[in-house]
Amino acid sequence: MERVTLVGLLKLELPGRDILLCDGGVVPFDGQLYQSSDDVFGTVSMFEALTEGTGDELPAGTITFLPRDVAGAVELSQPAYQNSRLRMWIAEVDEASGLIIGQPDLMADWQTDKTVLRRATGTRALEIGCVTRSQRLLIRNDGNALTSPAHQRVFPRERGFDNAVGMDVEIPWGVVSPPRGVQRA
Repeated sequence: MERVTLVGLLKLELPGRDILLCDGGVVPFDGQLYQSSDDVFGTVSMFEALTEGTGDELPAGTITFLPRDVAGAVELSQPAYQNSRLRMWIAEVDEASGLIIGQPDLMADWQTDKTVLRRATGTRALEIGCVTRSQRLLIRNDGNALTSPAHQRVFPRERGFDNAVGMDVEIPWGVVSPPRGVQRA
């Protein structure tokens, strides 16, 4: 009797390396080995499913990493990792062989946006906000976001925003935008 187990797979494509995680054990997929923990970035605690966008908003979600130490959280938060591709699949695994049966179902194809480090006594969690990759089709260049890459486009080599972490509210500057939730006629 064949026993099948469902497994979640996550691939975060960073410049220079990929993070390959699964929700238990070790699973080979697409010529790569997915493990339950990464040596630098730890494990995934949870992910918030994409929420549907309304009006000019696109779907967005959050994935939470439990990095091994603060250095892992800082490395994962570096500006060069913004807009990295993140994909998640659900796969069926043959329990006896440990191999994937058929083709996994792609559940999310996101790009990373901003990170927020949450700390409590004895714990740390790094939340990574993600948006769909189709967001690039709707980008309007009306101003500059309050981020390190946008700031450096205006002021090359000025690194003042590199250590601005933990900001929950995004404040656009250089543009006036309509308030969210207002219906247009």
